[in-house]
Amino acid sequence: MKSYSMRWLAIGCFAALTATSPLRAAAQAAPATIRLQPEDLERGQYGPQHNFFFLPPGKTGEESYQSAGFFGQKLRPYLNNNQEALASLNAYKRQKSLYLADRALLVGSVLGYGAQVYNGGNAQYASPGQIVAGGLLVTSLVATLFINRHTNEYLQQAVDSYNSDLPTTRHGGLRPLRPATYGLAATPQGRPVLALGWTL
Repeated sequence: MKSYSMRWLAIGCFAALTATSPLRAAAQAAPATIRLQPEDLERGQYGPQHNFFFLPPGKTGEESYQSAGFFGQKLRPYLNNNQEALASLNAYKRQKSLYLADRALLVGSVLGYGAQVYNGGNAQYASPGQIVAGGLLVTSLVATLFINRHTNEYLQQAVDSYNSDLPTTRHGGLRPLRPATYGLAATPQGRPVLALGWTL
């Protein structure tokens, strides 16, 4: 009878230690990944070029989302130790620089064309200068298609590279072995056993 009571006591102590262990606390802590806003995750080719918003590692809640900045510069400190993520972020910055140059070319060609309409007092729409401005406008519009095609994907790839390189995801092959639930149960003979459960 004494050994039976000792067995129950030992299992109770084990369960109490498990419930308050650092592993359990870590499992309940906020994830160490960087998470983009759901609508930013859905941006694909030719998507809008406004700033991305992300949750830094260890943060949760809508109020914790931060802007990544126009060039993704606010995301860079989190990616410093991951060369693959930085390469994708640099590609994103390059595309955003090209996007700004393309917008400047577009606005300049429109202004250049418009400035020559009433040049000399008479309205003209096909002067040599206007033809050049019109050519630059068409070039800008075509360039926009190529620039915007993969721009958003580069930032998404940077975040994916960072997240996939985390220790919890690198060694994630063992994570399914961790029980989802545990507790105490008794055999038909009345002996206490530790019950473990997994979700499929």
